[in-house]
Amino acid sequence: MTSGRFTFVVVLGLALVVVGLSAFSVNERELAIKLQLGRIVEANYEPGLHFKWPVVQNIRKFPRRILTISDRPERVFTAENEALQVDFFVKWRIVDAERFYTSTGGIALIANDRLSEIIKNAVVTEFGKRTVSEAISVGRADLMRDMLETASTTAEGLGVELIDFRVKKVEFMDEVQNSVYLQMAAERQRIARQRRAEGQAAAEKKRAAADREVTVILANAYRDGQIIRGKGDALAAEIYARAYTQDPEFYAFYRSMDAYRKSMGQPGDLLVLDPNNDFFRYLNQSDGIQ
Repeated sequence: MTSGRFTFVVVLGLALVVVGLSAFSVNERELAIKLQLGRIVEANYEPGLHFKWPVVQNIRKFPRRILTISDRPERVFTAENEALQVDFFVKWRIVDAERFYTSTGGIALIANDRLSEIIKNAVVTEFGKRTVSEAISVGRADLMRDMLETASTTAEGLGVELIDFRVKKVEFMDEVQNSVYLQMAAERQRIARQRRAEGQAAAEKKRAAADREVTVILANAYRDGQIIRGKGDALAAEIYARAYTQDPEFYAFYRSMDAYRKSMGQPGDLLVLDPNNDFFRYLNQSDGIQ
């Protein structure tokens, strides 16, 4: 190999090394900043191939994906000074790589510790504004929204964005759990007794109203029956009177037959009367009606 060719190979090799040391790539899942002697000189790189001065400059990369903080349960106090144990998690991501590096040195452990303190302060603050009932059931969604807003304001200074804040579980501390359960049981029993008494009172009221309605219906029915019976008796009397005026003898005969039927119409009927009694007048007339 001639000296000229050797020099060319050496120069080409050095050029390739320099290009290799100078080029770097950023993908869609990364954020990158360029440092020169520890000072940030460029940030906000788009995905693709980029270059830097070798040795003098270096690149720090951070994940663009959503990260999770799920710390141990935190002890908090409500507005009623009740101690609760809150288990939660937070979804977050880096949105400003330059600010993130400046505030945390780009060290994930430091970033997690600072974010955990911010989140815990938000949890303590928001739970301290609410009662147990509001924190556990009534205002659960509002509570998580307010904790997210409170923590997000401070977290922006770290160059991160809090995406979601979720409370997984809220429990009473062991020392107060039994007393709370007893209080809840007593309250449920009180409500049950109250509901039972209200139901019995309502039942008695409806029963009395039904009895009163039955009495009124029966009274009205008896009244209407008496009126109808009176009208029928009056009509019958009127018919009898007209029949008597038209043919008194036939009327007397009809009344006697009706009396015979009512008096001796059933088996075992027995009458003890004088045969010549006027009651048997038509029966004694063998020749028919006179």
